[in-house]
Amino acid sequence: MLLVAPVDQAVRQQLTDELGQVESLFVQELQCPLECVNRLVAHVERYRGKRLRPLLVLVAGMASSPDGSTLTDDHRALATVVEMVHMATLVHDDILDEADVRRGGPTVNTLRGNETAVMLGDYMISHAYHLCSSMDNQQIARTVAHTTNVVCEGELLQLANRENWELDEEVYYQIIDRKTASLCGTCCKLAAVINDQPQKVQDALDNYGRNLGVAFQIIDDLLDLTGDEDTVGKSTGRDLTKGKLTLPLIHFRINAPQEQRDTFIKLLSSQAVNNDDSVSNQIRKMVTDFGSVQFASERASELIAQAQQALLVLPDSPARKLLHEMAQAVLTRQF
Repeated sequence: MLLVAPVDQAVRQQLTDELGQVESLFVQELQCPLECVNRLVAHVERYRGKRLRPLLVLVAGMASSPDGSTLTDDHRALATVVEMVHMATLVHDDILDEADVRRGGPTVNTLRGNETAVMLGDYMISHAYHLCSSMDNQQIARTVAHTTNVVCEGELLQLANRENWELDEEVYYQIIDRKTASLCGTCCKLAAVINDQPQKVQDALDNYGRNLGVAFQIIDDLLDLTGDEDTVGKSTGRDLTKGKLTLPLIHFRINAPQEQRDTFIKLLSSQAVNNDDSVSNQIRKMVTDFGSVQFASERASELIAQAQQALLVLPDSPARKLLHEMAQAVLTRQF
């Protein structure tokens, strides 16, 4: 995310240095006397592409600091914690989705089976909590724990609605607010908590992160529907094969003429069972031609505008500008 946004040179250098420290702490915290564990951790480290969540902690920490740039050890620890939590969710998501590819390489469940993947995700979560316990402000540990609970609630709500062809936008937003946006909001809010900022600033940054997170998930869902595996870098079309209704699909089901809707639901039901490329292509064409893909893209743009508006509570600084540009970059990402 950092590389696709215009960045002040001094801020770029600072963030490069800070991310280096976060990555060192990540490796140090997950180091194990057992080489078989270290090999698995090394494999998962290749998943770390956009580094959006640690960047949100660092840049929000800079933007909410008294001088607009200073970060603390707690910011670096928090950035490491949220990356561990996120990586654990990716490992577990790949099991749920039966995904074969992540970042252009095989998933842990493909390499070593579901049992190993489950335990590796648990290992990373437990180390995230261990690192949290070293921080002076225990509000941070409690908030991270609460957020991981909320993420799990979102995943369970999504599982409960697989092949629910009547899913509406309200429940869809509940799912993605919990499973994706909650962690993004926590990244930004806790960065301000560490800086002892007032509630108004904490709430504004939480609002920024949540709106960015919802938009990010909408774009992610669009990439799963319309992207190709080589560009996206992970298995695509999994939402259709797992019976997950995402925003463009919901929009089509609600707004298309009845005859098209009936055909659409038959195709969705078929794809959830048979995983036929010709069926997925037909579904993709229907929602694209009807304007449902465009609708979802425009909704993501609205959310990004709301996220950027929330930043106005912060004083102007290169870090605030970067938060603005990071949000904008969500809309144009291809991976």
